[in-house]
Amino acid sequence: MSSKKTDALLNWLITITVIFAFSLTVIFFALSSIKELSIQEKIQYRNQALTTTAIVFLASAAMFNVYYAAKRVQAMQKNAIAAEKNLEIGIQNAKLNQDRLIAERFMGAITQLGHEKIETRTGAIYALERVAQDFSKEHWTIMEILTAFVRENAAKEQLKGEQQPEYSSVVYSSRRRGGSRPTQQLEENFHEEVPKIRTDIQAALTVIGRRNLLEDPKDQKLDLRNIDIRGADLLGVNLQQADLRGSDLSGANLQQADLSEADLNGAKLVRSVLYEAKLLKTSLCGANLCWANFNRANLSGANLRSANLSGASLRAANLQGANLYKANLQQATLKIANLSGAKLFLANLQGAKLGKANLQLTGLIGANLSGANLNGANLSGANLNAAKLQQTEVYFANLSEASLTEADLYQANLIGANLHRATFYQANLTQANLMGANFLEANLSDVKLEGTILTGAKNLELQQIRKALGDRTTRLPDYMEAPTHWRQSS
Repeated sequence: MSSKKTDALLNWLITITVIFAFSLTVIFFALSSIKELSIQEKIQYRNQALTTTAIVFLASAAMFNVYYAAKRVQAMQKNAIAAEKNLEIGIQNAKLNQDRLIAERFMGAITQLGHEKIETRTGAIYALERVAQDFSKEHWTIMEILTAFVRENAAKEQLKGEQQPEYSSVVYSSRRRGGSRPTQQLEENFHEEVPKIRTDIQAALTVIGRRNLLEDPKDQKLDLRNIDIRGADLLGVNLQQADLRGSDLSGANLQQADLSEADLNGAKLVRSVLYEAKLLKTSLCGANLCWANFNRANLSGANLRSANLSGASLRAANLQGANLYKANLQQATLKIANLSGAKLFLANLQGAKLGKANLQLTGLIGANLSGANLNGANLSGANLNAAKLQQTEVYFANLSEASLTEADLYQANLIGANLHRATFYQANLTQANLMGANFLEANLSDVKLEGTILTGAKNLELQQIRKALGDRTTRLPDYMEAPTHWRQSS
């Protein structure tokens, strides 16, 4: 209630009280002057006048009380408004103090990033981390400052004709009939010593890797392109969606790191440790991953097109649906790995170890699996058309419903393999060992079986053999005689 309204009410109360008081006085004197009235009537009128006067005074008192209550409410409102203004002023002052504190800490830390002493620079990096933790508004700005610091201080030297590691070709020894494992050798022709990473750069990478991801803005990526951070300790860091194109992370420790959807195209991770790392949908096109440790890593949906994985260890790794088109997996270890649905078209798997690997429905068209070890692997439904499997070990592997049209399995060892409904149309099984293999409903049309061992084969029927191309050197099961045209061949 405003002061004008309370003042008007007060004026009305005073006016009404005066009028009533004047009226009662007039009535009192008027009644007292009437001589015709009896004493009892005069007393009665006087009592009524007094009663009315009392009521008027009580009403006036009530109205005065209302007036003062309104005044008290008005005072309380004024106090509340004043308190609210004081609170706003206090908040503004606190914000100003906070902004000033941020500016002081921010500018102080940035200034120290350029200090000549490495200890001061390292301290400045951790000071910036604290600012990012305390003031979320500055989080991404600080991350951009730290990534710029790393790019500036760990830039990759662009050497003309930068030498890449060279590898000798795989050498295979001759083997005895019956199939002993071929000798394979992959020699690394360079020995690069990994330099020790600078303390301040390591600190910056650590801070970047443990930032609060919820504060990262959408459609923004950490820019760490073309940096040289060989030997960095990146254990458990989170670099999701980071841009690391062309960077050198050779010898880095990336155990349990999260690189999901990161861009590592053309990056170098020679001998890096990525044990149990997360690389879901990560792009590694043309990356150099020689001798890297990817054991138990999750590379589901990763793009490894033309990547070099020579000698890499991917034991029990998850490569489901990964793109390994033209990838070099020469002598890589892929035991118990999950490659179901992966694309390995024209991939080089010479001498690779794929024992008990899951290659169900995997695309291996034109892949080179010469001398590889596929013992106990699951290749059901896989596409191995035109694949090279010379001298490959495929003991007790599951090739049910696999397609091996025009595949080259010269001297391959398929002892006990499951070939149920497999298609070998125009495949080369010359001198291959298929002892105890299951040929149920397998397609052997125009398959070369010269010198092939088929003794102990299961579910092999004469009609299948008649469609194949064998000779006198083909060793059939005891219950089966060679077709006439085989016996007549020289």
